Amino acid sequence: MSDSEVQRWMSVGTSDDPRPDAAAEQAVAHAIAGRPAALVMIFVSPSYDMHEVASSAARAAGDAPLVGCSTSGEIAEGRGGSGRIVAVALGGDGLEAHTSMGLIADGASEAGGAAAQGLLALTQPHRALILLPDGLAGEQVSVVRGAYAVGGAAVKLVGGCAGDELQMAGTWQILGDRAYTGAVVGAAIGSAGPIGIGVGHGWQRVGEPMVVTESDGAQIFKIDDQPALDYYLKLTNSSPEAYSDPLAWQGHALERPLGLPRPGGDEVRAVLGADFESRSLFCGDVPQGSMIWVMEGNAESVLRGTEDAFDQAIEGLEGATALGYVAFDCAARRNILGDDGLAVETARLAQRAGEVPLAGFYTYGEVARRSGSRGVHSATLVLLALG
Repeated sequence: MSDSEVQRWMSVGTSDDPRPDAAAEQAVAHAIAGRPAALVMIFVSPSYDMHEVASSAARAAGDAPLVGCSTSGEIAEGRGGSGRIVAVALGGDGLEAHTSMGLIADGASEAGGAAAQGLLALTQPHRALILLPDGLAGEQVSVVRGAYAVGGAAVKLVGGCAGDELQMAGTWQILGDRAYTGAVVGAAIGSAGPIGIGVGHGWQRVGEPMVVTESDGAQIFKIDDQPALDYYLKLTNSSPEAYSDPLAWQGHALERPLGLPRPGGDEVRAVLGADFESRSLFCGDVPQGSMIWVMEGNAESVLRGTEDAFDQAIEGLEGATALGYVAFDCAARRNILGDDGLAVETARLAQRAGEVPLAGFYTYGEVARRSGSRGVHSATLVLLALG
């Protein structure tokens, strides 16, 4: 069959029914619309019972493999917000998918490699691995390296870390009819058409570089040999309340991520939490010894990042027409945009997508690797384009 004869498709369904079983069934059924699907993904508000959602969604998906996760907000139908289930279904001739999962307790690299095992069964020429890791487990760099070790340089890695609406209590990952915590879920996609990945953030460095002098990778204890929380707040001219008030802290920190220098541009890390007793920061994948900068941006620069991500994703399709987009957008970007800016961004996403479906969720960190073994981002928009 020639590529012009291949009929691949992507479709989206949503539901905000308060009953988890009904919402899951409605969203998945609408996305599938009676067709045999190669893959179903669900992005689920943490207000739902994840076990009931997984069980009901798997029944509605039938024979199609199912993956998903909890979110810090959902994106679909031209709007972003909280409190619903979004389902994305992929299918048609020339599109295949295989799913697998690893547990971070077995080692982050090993979990990434286990989640990538579906890549070994793909037969189509264009391949990508969607990763949905636990957003609070840390060590996402090791997860990506483990997946890279299985897929190699020819496979694109993309995805987002599960969230819980900034409660920092626990996130969920879904594979089949079960929900897990502390896991990395992977969906390997093979397509007869090209696959594009776009990355954009809109942040820029301010001030002088600093050195992380004590960190376990997920938690920063000291910066320039000083308690990380207090040093960060001093450098960013915070209000006195942010030193002790979690709400004041959160509003301040989500608008001031950290940047790590990387070939091709800075990788951004959202500062997602603080331990007020140890005076430390939760900021995933900032190894001890790293040089970092405080980053700044505003609603306008963040929206420029949205355009950058779209341009790159479309470029990756090599002239092919997009059949759909999946968006992995950071909770930190949602915070800086606010309600008005969020409406502008989702309207802009919908405008750029046109008649093509677009859906996704707000994450605790993004995965996007187009070259090399790195590919962990934060405070960034990542777009997967399927051609």
